[in-house]
Amino acid sequence: MVLQNKKINLLGDSITEGACVTSAKKIYHQILKEESGLAEARNYGMGGTRIARQKHISDIVVDNNDFNIRCENMNVDADIIIVFGGTNDYGHGDAPLGKFSDRTEYTFYGACHLLFEKLIEKYNKSKIIIVTPMHRDGDNILNFDGYTLKNYVNALIEVALYYNLSILNLFEDKELNPNIANNNEKYFADGLHPNDEGHAVLAGIFKNFLLKL
Repeated sequence: MVLQNKKINLLGDSITEGACVTSAKKIYHQILKEESGLAEARNYGMGGTRIARQKHISDIVVDNNDFNIRCENMNVDADIIIVFGGTNDYGHGDAPLGKFSDRTEYTFYGACHLLFEKLIEKYNKSKIIIVTPMHRDGDNILNFDGYTLKNYVNALIEVALYYNLSILNLFEDKELNPNIANNNEKYFADGLHPNDEGHAVLAGIFKNFLLKL
């Protein structure tokens, strides 16, 4: 894929928003924009947000802005849509993982189905790419629903394949794994959010992936 002058919408969480970088220019998609000559890299990242909807919704912003809600408000002229989330669904909240047959916002599986269907319908001329969570510190610990982060990665991949969407599996990347002490120190700010150097690595991964499409 030629990236020059392309417009990208990036729907994500705090990593896409730019938590723990020293400036907005250091976020992975802004590095990608600069290096690849993108026309736009629109940041629709919001810290703490999840793909699935919560059963018990509080007044806090993250509980009222899941991916299924926010995908409706993105600019419609994007050449590429990138969805990068799932780590918060594993990490906190009350939506269970669910099962593949779910079609409800209130489970992770169901919310993925509904999100991907919405994106395909609304952005039918865009290339849609699903990005899995990276490793995070302690991601083999069972969450409230009895699952590890890998279960959420597998669910994302399973649903994305069902809709024939392109998949970038960051969980397979060896550098961006904070469970490896040296990599955590070099690329992460807190065991979850990449630092400036980590975002530079992310930008390279995205660039190589997109160029091969």
